[in-house]
Parts: sequence; C-alpha cells; structure tokens
Amino acid sequence: MRVLVLGAGVVGTTSAWYLARAGHEVVVVDRQPVAGNETSFANGGQISVSHAEPWANPHVLPQVLRWLGKEDAPLLWRWRADPAQLLWGLRFLHECLPGRTRRNIAAIVALALYSRSCLQALRGELALDYDQLERGILHIYTQPAAFAQAVEAAKTMRRFGLDRQTVSAERCIEIEPALAGARHLLVGGDYTPSDESGDAHKFTRALAAQAAALGVDFRFERTVDRIAPGGSQIAGVLVSGPDGGELLTADAYVVALGSYSPLLLRRLGVAPPVVPAKGYSATVALPEATVAPVVSITDDEHRLVFSRLGNRLRIAGTAEFNGYNLELNAVRCAALMQRARQLFPALQTVGEPEFWCGLRPATPSNVPYIGRTRYANLWLNTGHGTLGWTMACGSAAALADLIDGRRPEPDFPFAGC
Repeated sequence: MRVLVLGAGVVGTTSAWYLARAGHEVVVVDRQPVAGNETSFANGGQISVSHAEPWANPHVLPQVLRWLGKEDAPLLWRWRADPAQLLWGLRFLHECLPGRTRRNIAAIVALALYSRSCLQALRGELALDYDQLERGILHIYTQPAAFAQAVEAAKTMRRFGLDRQTVSAERCIEIEPALAGARHLLVGGDYTPSDESGDAHKFTRALAAQAAALGVDFRFERTVDRIAPGGSQIAGVLVSGPDGGELLTADAYVVALGSYSPLLLRRLGVAPPVVPAKGYSATVALPEATVAPVVSITDDEHRLVFSRLGNRLRIAGTAEFNGYNLELNAVRCAALMQRARQLFPALQTVGEPEFWCGLRPATPSNVPYIGRTRYANLWLNTGHGTLGWTMACGSAAALADLIDGRRPEPDFPFAGC
C-alpha cells in the first residue's frame, strides 16, 4: 500500500518508520527543510509516563483562577474571538470531572507505557543516539497541598501499572543531589525510575535517516495546501514547493501535523478538538564542572521540566493559549531561568540561553486522536499535547497496526474523528 504521511515531526516520522517496516511504500511531506524542526525541535526532552495526569483534573480549576492575569503563569489563556477556542475551553471543564480524569489517566498511561517499550526496542534495534539518559524522572513539590494530591495521583497510576513512587524531600536530594541548594523549598516528590529523557530533535533526525535508508521518501520544503476529498475517500493532497504545486495521491493518508491538523481537516468536516498550546524552553550550555541535574526533573508548581542533554540543560514547559502566535514572550522566557536559579542556585552556564517556543497540539482531555476518520482512507495521529515525544513510538506502531487491520496492543480508545 502507498501511504502519504503529512508531517515530519516526531509523530509523523515515527509513523513513517513503522509503516515502512510493515512493508508499505511511504511518502512524507513537510514544510521544513529537515525532520523534527517545529514542535519536536526543543521540547522538554522527557519520556514521561509519570506525567500522565492530564491538565484537566479536579484540582486545576483553583490554580487557573490564581494564574489569571499573570503574564508568567504556568497556564496563560488569552481570550480570542474564536468559537473553537471557547468550545475547547468548555470541553476542558467537562474533562475535569473526577470520572473523566480517571478514564483519561488510564488511557494515557496505557499508551505511554507501550510507547516507552517501543522506543526502547527501537533504540536497541537501530543503535540510536540522542543524548538519552535512563535515570528516571523525579517530580518535586513545593506546596503541601499539591504534594498531598500527588500522593493520591501516584496511587492511581500504580494501579495502572506505573512505578511512580512517593518520596520524601530528603530522598529527592539523594536521587538528584543538584537539588541540595533548594532543600528549603521542597516538601516531597515522586520518582519514576523507569522513565527516561533525551533530545527529541536528535532522535527524529536520526530515525528519519534510518527511514530514508529503508525507502521512505521524505519531501521537505513542501507546504500542504489542501486535502482533496473524492466521495467517501480522499482523492489526493495538494502541496506546493520550490518547483510549484502538485497533487500527491496514495492509498492511505495520515495527518500528523500537530496543532496545524485541524486547519486542514475542518474543510473536510473533520473536527478534532485540537488547539495550539504554546510551550517555551531555554537551552543552556554547561561547563564541565557545574551543579546541574542529571536526573530529569518535573517542577509541578511551575509546570516546568529540566532535562540534561549531554553538555546542555533544557528547561521547558508552561502553556500559553494564544492561537498560532509564535512570538517569544520575554517575561515567560525570563521566568524559566528565574526558576532554574531558584532550584539550582549553584548552576553555572556558558554563554546566553537559547530560547524557543513551539505549538503543542492540545486536546481537552490530553488524550490524542489516533485512528480512522469518516473518510475510509484518512487517518489521524495528532493531539498528543505535552506528551508527543513520550507517545510517539507507541502511537505510530498502533497506527500501523490499525491501517493493516490488526488490533493494537495497548488498551486505548483508538478513534479518529
């Protein structure tokens, strides 16, 4: 079967790999000159099954109210005259109900655990190197109420098979000694030793090279202009590039365009509730001797993560709902470094931080859309939010199974829209 994959981020590239390995002829289209150059470029770097608790949960609403009007808040909602944004917000509130949250956690954990095992197998098979570390992920808490909620969340996740351990503040410092300078801030944490970290951009570039060697045809610097329907199926995709426009045809089409997926799909009457949530990151170079974390850390209060990537430290997180705006907000950039200095007061860096922002495709539930749409040959692999890197391999492997008519391994509500 000939399959056309739209998007060469980490989700699109992994989709291409697993489809090609299943024996399909695969073409990938992306507007960037290389794979993984947008949302996958400088994300938090975590393979974080432990981050499976969705933003939409019963405890988030009081936090959102406290964050209103604060430019450096972990979640910044800019009101727009956009019905889709309003509808998304209402659905988000619905997903905050306790029963919905439990259901969403179960689905996310199931897919994320499967995805992590797929990544580990793929890394071993292809000998991929992407600054990966298998030292777990440590969540830290600085507010007693938040820590108490985390204790209950950890119990829920252990019931779903995740080894998330509640630990004391002293144990946090034993796990990551670089936190010693912030002991007065810590009230506790939880540690998931099976989680990992690594550079998503380096991984995507490396896997794209392997996929190309397998026969995948990557067509970069081509913009997807329109998906053309033909009755109950898709007839082709109109793209434009350096040599002009062309119509690409295939037996099956996969939309893996992240936040940009709904812009194309809504013309077809396919409307996944995906909106862009802008995340920020700062990447700093480290001298040989410095007090910097090696274990990847999630700062729950500030919704930030810290990942060691070779001789670099990546500080990333927050969510700004501001449409497709990609301007860097200086206040939010400064907040990343300010928090890094609070948690690691002895941190030394080389040169200035490299700031970046990217649009994460967020669904109200944090559960992505993976499956067939109302068009028989149109498939979705989008809406992974902050867990695109975590879920990429599992989502792609499951999608390849679905396209081949097989039942995927994880217990997950696979469905298109």
